[in-house]
Amino acid sequence: MAKQRRLDPQAPWVQLTTSAQDWKNADPALLATMLGQLHLIRAFEETVLELAGEGLVHGPAHSSIGQEGGAVGSIVGLGSADAINGSHRGHHQFLAKAVNHVSGGTLDLAALVTEDIQTVLQRTLAEILGLAQGYCRGRGGSMHLQWFEAGALGTNAIVGGGVPLAAGNAWAQKHAGTADVTVSYFGDGATNIGSVLETMNLASAWKLPISFFIENNLYAVSTTVEEATGEPRLSARALGFGIPSWRVDGMDPLAVHLAMKAAEEIMRSGGGPTVIEAEVYRFFHQNGPYPGSAFGYRTKEEEAAWRARDPLDRVAREMIALAQIDERGVASVREQAQSAMRDAVGQLLEADPETAGKRRIRPELWPDVDFVNVGVRGDASELAGLRTLEPSTATAATEKTKFVDAVASVMDRRMAEDERIIVLGEDVHRLNGGTNGATKGLAKKFADRVLGTPISENAFAGLGGGMALDGRYRPVVEFMYPDFMWVAADQVFNQIGKARHMFGGENPVPLVLRTKVAMGSGYGSQHLMDPAGIFATSPGWRIVAPSCPADYIGLMNTALALQDPVLVIEHVDLYADSGEVPVGDLDYCIPLGTAAIRRTGSDVTVISYLNMVKHSLEAVEQTGMDAEVIDLRWLDRASLDWDTIGESIRKTNAVLIVEQGARGTSYGGWLSDEIQRRFFDYLDQPVERVTGGEASPSISRVLERAAIARTEEVVLGLEKIKRGLGGSR
Repeated sequence: MAKQRRLDPQAPWVQLTTSAQDWKNADPALLATMLGQLHLIRAFEETVLELAGEGLVHGPAHSSIGQEGGAVGSIVGLGSADAINGSHRGHHQFLAKAVNHVSGGTLDLAALVTEDIQTVLQRTLAEILGLAQGYCRGRGGSMHLQWFEAGALGTNAIVGGGVPLAAGNAWAQKHAGTADVTVSYFGDGATNIGSVLETMNLASAWKLPISFFIENNLYAVSTTVEEATGEPRLSARALGFGIPSWRVDGMDPLAVHLAMKAAEEIMRSGGGPTVIEAEVYRFFHQNGPYPGSAFGYRTKEEEAAWRARDPLDRVAREMIALAQIDERGVASVREQAQSAMRDAVGQLLEADPETAGKRRIRPELWPDVDFVNVGVRGDASELAGLRTLEPSTATAATEKTKFVDAVASVMDRRMAEDERIIVLGEDVHRLNGGTNGATKGLAKKFADRVLGTPISENAFAGLGGGMALDGRYRPVVEFMYPDFMWVAADQVFNQIGKARHMFGGENPVPLVLRTKVAMGSGYGSQHLMDPAGIFATSPGWRIVAPSCPADYIGLMNTALALQDPVLVIEHVDLYADSGEVPVGDLDYCIPLGTAAIRRTGSDVTVISYLNMVKHSLEAVEQTGMDAEVIDLRWLDRASLDWDTIGESIRKTNAVLIVEQGARGTSYGGWLSDEIQRRFFDYLDQPVERVTGGEASPSISRVLERAAIARTEEVVLGLEKIKRGLGGSR
């Protein structure tokens, strides 16, 4: 018979409950502060539901009533330099952190609402109403609350979406030499999300000071935890990653506080991440002012049993029993909180002159509509004063350099000059420069700044985003192949790309995302795509696509100077190519939004990027057409060189857009639309396009070649243009 031996988890898993002695031992000032915060949050949430009932909250109002104990208990002991982020149901966490910040962590129950606290309440309410004075200038609303100064990194509408960003913040805290910690709040549903589990693994492997705080409110909208998972004790998730964890009654704020203090000891001493599961209960439905029983998925008896455990009543009862307050004092605390909310509402609303008995938002408080697109990207003012160079016209001495060597050399130079730069991705620290040699030599020189990650694209992409938002570091994230970015699409597009605009338009996101197009290498449908078309139609990103070594140096330097996320696209066909680069100069920048004319001509404007620039030049020579070939270099909507494009079109009156990849995800699709609308009067025929086929490239050498464009396809495109010119001139 086989021998069996029980295996025990690597880290402890603890159920924590308080005793009467714990309440006696608690600092009266701590209990008073918790009671004050609980009532401020409750009054705030009641006001939000009241306004939602009047139709004044545009969008959802995810109330945290009933769950305040988890937020207050875990945040009351944190400092302003400690950080939190959360989910769509995050008003209570944001308010607890903001109130802690402005109050210094202590509240006076006799004078609960200071001027600073009143401002916090009003600005938070204004944000939920979508008003200009809100913390995100009205763009965030109920689900996207951010105030960096207070350590509130931002709540998040994507379930589990903020967790990798919190890990990035924790990485920055640790490597900046602080003892600060980050707490990431999410609900029971997020414990089944890949990005959360990926981040737990990465945080454990790297010993990051992050607490994964699970608010287990038993329901994901109406689906119960028992229906959704085979292990409803959600803190068990920690066991698989060797993370110490606590399970605690979230209706008992002191129990939550004690669990968090124990977790803090581990995190602040370098012991790595922790998990806390707080069992809480939202008294209302997923969204709005009605209880869950109104929708049939909960019973009134269940709701009544949980309401009897209200965290506000629990703290008040314990304080009364300890003679720290009386019923009149508790009533005074509640009245002060409610009065503060009445004052906040009075500043934001007025009687509706068109409907008797109704209120409206004061019209002058709405954001100016001209603000709608401000902050999708920054204004690039950070580039002022940088030394620029146009390599194609420079007169300095040059030498031949391989493209891939230029990639590694410029990163080496920038990392030596700027200690903020961190490189991370799969295998970037091994194989003498990753899978293609693009990080050659970096791991030996900058061992603690070249981070080989687990295969967990959501986690390491989001971690890079969190590092960038922290501001102390400038991450360069490598995706081995572009298709892998779709595994991390939430982090790439919903989080990193939208972060600046969504949270008010001011916070920089200095992140570079490197990847390589590998068409022609035989790696098949899930490795070879060109991501330019999808990124160009997604907000927030800048995009560069160098076609030669000298351009790579200048474009990467500019990308690393920008305060926006920048996608740097490379192509495997170019890695072995050599080109002339300035001797000993790795410091110049190619200005934002400048294309390069690789060949002048008057018959047709050929627009391309990456390896298709050389294929375009070859095709022009084969056809004998007098074509002007423009190498875009900058591809995003905000950075395109329309001056160069327009001047060429006015001369040639014909356009051919050349790219290699699939027609469906084509970059040229939206570019041709823009050109038709901007320059219609100068075009003698429709814009023509050269692309690959509809299918993704296959493994078969023959089918792969049939799916992509090269010189031959550009020749056909030029001949079509020539036929059109014959009939129009």
